[in-house]
Amino acid sequence: MGQHDFSGQSAVVTGSSRGIGAAIAVELARCGARLTLTGRDNAALTDVARAVETASGIRPAVVVCDLREARTARMVVDAAMTAHGRLDILVNNAGATKRGDFLTLTDADFLDGFALKFHGAVRMTQAAWPHLVTSQGKLVNIVGIGSLTPAKDFTIGGPVNSALINFTKAIADRGLSDGVRVNAVNPGHIVTDRLRRRVEALAKAEGITYAEAEERSRHEHGILRFGSSEEIAHLVAFLCSDRATYIHGSTIEIDGGATKGL
Repeated sequence: MGQHDFSGQSAVVTGSSRGIGAAIAVELARCGARLTLTGRDNAALTDVARAVETASGIRPAVVVCDLREARTARMVVDAAMTAHGRLDILVNNAGATKRGDFLTLTDADFLDGFALKFHGAVRMTQAAWPHLVTSQGKLVNIVGIGSLTPAKDFTIGGPVNSALINFTKAIADRGLSDGVRVNAVNPGHIVTDRLRRRVEALAKAEGITYAEAEERSRHEHGILRFGSSEEIAHLVAFLCSDRATYIHGSTIEIDGGATKGL
């Protein structure tokens, strides 16, 4: 059993086929929660499902789906209720947005960025909300420090993240009367496949080694090291625990000091 006790509780983690989402799912399982996993990669989800079952001894429900589709959120929530009979925790983690030169980004790029991360989270919240009210549950949105610090190559992700923070604050206001605890987490530069690809691209563009590119990237961000997915997972577990009952409507940066603004 992990540091927190979620025995008897049911959790949905979207985008849980790899990286931060997978780490969150395994950590919640380690703390006793019964999991419902979602993602678009069936093989990767199967691997995470094994890790979750190893951590908790309980087989998770797995939904291979695309949260850009309007009907999917209801399907995921129905699967969780069918498998576990209740829903106590929703972690909206799914969503990656395209980086690049603003002048080369298309309408489709922008619409796709909002479709998965923002609208996917909104639909999941709407579908899960009645069950979270029943359980007096917890909602955590995984957003990103781009919500606070604009960047010229992040003109899709930044606005998407900022919109999701605004939504989190708004639904947290409703959570006060409905009894659902709502918070957001802003991960910084975390070692995931996405970060590795960015470092590899830098190494190729500059003609330097991966280690040199990693060090340059870390220095440019003004941090001592990159973070791990497990560190994000530990924070999410804390926010969903009984030790965090007075944390509500908050946005918490976990970025090694990368965000310098207020």
